[in-house]
Amino acid sequence: MLIKELIAEGVLKTPEIITAFQKIDRRDFVRAGDTEVASANRPLPIGYGQTISQPYTVAFMLELLQAKEGDRILDIGSGSGWQMALLANLVGEKGKVFALELIPELFELGKKNVAKYGFIKTGQVEYYCQNAINGLAEKAPFDKIIAAASGKSVPEAWKKQLKIGGRLVLPVGNSLRLVIKKSETDFAESVYPGFVFVPLVDASPSAKFGEKI
Repeated sequence: MLIKELIAEGVLKTPEIITAFQKIDRRDFVRAGDTEVASANRPLPIGYGQTISQPYTVAFMLELLQAKEGDRILDIGSGSGWQMALLANLVGEKGKVFALELIPELFELGKKNVAKYGFIKTGQVEYYCQNAINGLAEKAPFDKIIAAASGKSVPEAWKKQLKIGGRLVLPVGNSLRLVIKKSETDFAESVYPGFVFVPLVDASPSAKFGEKI
């Protein structure tokens, strides 16, 4: 029902992304008390002030990202792991998805959930519990970068770690942005307003939990 709804709304269009939604069950990534509403088209709390994003939003972002088989992708703010598993399905065994999650409890939860689909055993995903503001330079460059939490601007480190021709999808404020890297100094940006996200968390010593960066 949910997938048909997203297709009917015109947000879910690419056959490979539709297949990923069919194979990766959102119920495996929500809290035990929320399994009955996992197919609802709305965000759900996963603890620690974070949410699993609304399916409409995830579909919209993945359509912008256009992950392909063999891609190397950085997933920022991986939470309970649903989007991470969708990405792993899209890149296949020839690809790789690197997850950054700052909150230790969600880091462990996400790994546990993604492992249900065998993606950790196959080596398709790698998890890192650390601040995402500086990206993951040791594994760069990336074909695609996607973030699920909102900051005040597009971090320069993320743009630098993107391959030429690569795509970066992230929320800034209450809008989604698609950034395409044309050259080392030239970026094309598109803005899609009307979305709400949890804030990107700053791990600096002076920051309070939940503070935007």
